[in-house]
Amino acid sequence: MLFLHIVFIIFTAKTAGAVLKKFGQPEVVGEMIAGFLLGPLVLGYFYPGLQHALFQGDTTAQLKVLSDLGILLFMFVVGAEFRLPERRQAGAHGNVLLVAACSIALPFALGIAIAPLLYDAFAPAGAPRLGFELFIATVFSVTAFPVLARILKERQMLESATGAMALMAAALSDVCAWVLLAVTAMTLQLDSQWQVLTLRLGGLLVLCVFSFWGLRPLLRKWIANLEPTTRITLLPALLCGAMIYGSITEWLQVHAVFGAFLFGACLPRDQRLLDMLVERVEHMAVIVLMPSFFALAGLNTTATAFAGVGLGLLGLVLAVAIIGKLLGGAMGARVAGYPMQEAIKVGILMNARGLMELVVLKVGLDLGVIGKDLFTLFVIMTVVTTVMTGPLLNMLAKLRPAPQPLGSR
Repeated sequence: MLFLHIVFIIFTAKTAGAVLKKFGQPEVVGEMIAGFLLGPLVLGYFYPGLQHALFQGDTTAQLKVLSDLGILLFMFVVGAEFRLPERRQAGAHGNVLLVAACSIALPFALGIAIAPLLYDAFAPAGAPRLGFELFIATVFSVTAFPVLARILKERQMLESATGAMALMAAALSDVCAWVLLAVTAMTLQLDSQWQVLTLRLGGLLVLCVFSFWGLRPLLRKWIANLEPTTRITLLPALLCGAMIYGSITEWLQVHAVFGAFLFGACLPRDQRLLDMLVERVEHMAVIVLMPSFFALAGLNTTATAFAGVGLGLLGLVLAVAIIGKLLGGAMGARVAGYPMQEAIKVGILMNARGLMELVVLKVGLDLGVIGKDLFTLFVIMTVVTTVMTGPLLNMLAKLRPAPQPLGSR
């Protein structure tokens, strides 16, 4: 029966993705919403018997295995795809750093400011305050690098200066968010033993240094010297490498997805290798495995999140998320010398959170730093901030002054 459940989940995800695509949204946004629809707030409310039959205890446990594997493979490919576009003009990298820093610093600070309110209302029993506040601030700092790349590609903005700069800034902000998440995950297990945190951070630093200055040259040499008859061993070896790295970072009290991302990021930047990973790994992960992740994310939502002060705090979460990213990204671009309208466009693009945010939220749920109530509020925030990107860009384009005809002056 598990396979029929998977077919139902995939069909729902792809149908929702196709519908949202007709409204100018990336297909993955529809798949995210499909997971929400399969949860207790929609399917469980209108058809509780069907939802219970689909997601019984054993089935949910099996779907979790597929979900975890899907996240790991997806983050492995995201790491392999991560690269900074070539510099187009003098000072471009400085502008990217400025935009990335502002689009992280302001949301992070706002997240720290409201974290005590969220802690008092939603923190699970025993959740350490420091780890909770760091996680909340990290959640607000995330920008969806893969979804943003799709938005820019569909709007033919990848070749524009604004689009390229926003994509680079999003990539850097995601890397910083993963580092912050790694630190947060380690602090949850400490019980004030800072020497343990130092050792784990040291181990993570050693792993990063080894990956880029030790393993990466070895992988480049090995892949370049592979004979055509032995290239069949490449994909299994890389998949095993991603899982080994995931195991190492999990042992360091960091989630396995960080290790998979790190291993993918240290692969040589070979376009043929990337095309192979996208064709054989990403497609399988996104089409077959990730819908299980979206479904489980939907199952972890709960209607109790809206009881009491829940609705008010949802409004606060949405306001902080939107203002932090829009204002932070726009401020960075404005200081970097971009015109006001282009700076606002950068802020709008940086506000898209998408799948990366869901992965971060799932990590927080797995670690026990947040519960289902707060998870529900942040899932809604993720969907809203991602969906609003396209319409806001359309509105901004309409506000652009029309060019005056020749001879009108």
